[in-house]
Amino acid sequence: MPGPVTTLPTLIIISGPTAAGKTTLAHRLADSLGCPAICRDEIKEGMVHATARFIPAPGDELTKRTFPVFFEVLALLLRAGVTTVADAAFQDPAWRAGLEPLLGLAQFRIVHCCVPADVALARALRRFEVNPVRRAHVDPGPDRDPDDFARLRAGFERLSLEVPALEVNTTDGYRPGLDAIVDFVNREH
Repeated sequence: MPGPVTTLPTLIIISGPTAAGKTTLAHRLADSLGCPAICRDEIKEGMVHATARFIPAPGDELTKRTFPVFFEVLALLLRAGVTTVADAAFQDPAWRAGLEPLLGLAQFRIVHCCVPADVALARALRRFEVNPVRRAHVDPGPDRDPDDFARLRAGFERLSLEVPALEVNTTDGYRPGLDAIVDFVNREH
């Protein structure tokens, strides 16, 4: 029988604005670390299946329902001693509200994804076209004004906690690379 957990698990928070490459990095990092990735967008996409005629809108009902579910899942995993990757495009106030109750449950690491605005817009438009489940979100599409996306992106308030943080450019691969990101997560700070 395994002994009790003697150290805290790590919560790796993947943050950044829409289409910054968060979810792709979250899954790659979770695979490299051997732990689960909990992605807010994927939770919402799963809820859409049980919601007839859902139409996404800023602050829609599923977005509101997703928030507590996301943090409850994180709390459950961390209480069980599971290192976890958490991915969401929350801004600082929302992250803080959800993370405060988790402060004693894990070591935190922040990986902030960044990408130039034109790359983010191209990614958002491409995924809207090729991935039908993305319709659960208020992403830019052919009928949305690209200036709205630019305004939202410009006003993004980055998560800022007094914990180790690393900025990763996801424009073309990862800078720094995946091995360096794994080292950052595993390093004693």
